[in-house]
Amino acid sequence: MLRSRRKVRLETERLTLRPPEHGDWLAWADLRRDSASFLQPWEPTWAPDHLSRRAFTNRVYWAQRSIQQGTAVPLLLIRRADDVLLGAITLDNIRRGPAQSGTTGYWTGQPFVRQGYMREAIQALVHYAFTVHDLSRIEAGCLPENLPSRRLLESCGYKYEGVAQSYLQIAGRWRNHVLYSNLRSDRRGRTDTG
Repeated sequence: MLRSRRKVRLETERLTLRPPEHGDWLAWADLRRDSASFLQPWEPTWAPDHLSRRAFTNRVYWAQRSIQQGTAVPLLLIRRADDVLLGAITLDNIRRGPAQSGTTGYWTGQPFVRQGYMREAIQALVHYAFTVHDLSRIEAGCLPENLPSRRLLESCGYKYEGVAQSYLQIAGRWRNHVLYSNLRSDRRGRTDTG
């Protein structure tokens, strides 16, 4: 099982999801820079060196360590038709023992939103988390006013659970988040007891 965690590469109809590599820096930095005004309202404040090669190198090493240790699975979304970087998704905060859970986070470059790419990526990562990592619960959170993200999570089987007060610092302010979860054996909403 550890071996399958180390060599992570997920394929969907249109995407390859794989860990970041050093050679991805320029495409990643360009996409983040070009999408900054679209992304920054929904994310923690970027560090001054956020787009630098050094910061990206640290990100690559963190991804390698996290996958090796089984604590996170950070992946880039690469369009198979032309090898273009579209965004990223991470299964993070993987907890073992009685919890068997993790958290999903994601972003898409502005030119690629609302084309179904992130839905493909989330569905593939959820399947991977449930089957390869044997997780029972996957959580996600977003700002209450981020209706596209809320609809995306709901379309991927996540269900609304409530509001977490002052959950994360977004754009420099502590912000409430709506919380969602996707359960491997989801019985919420069912009335039968069998």
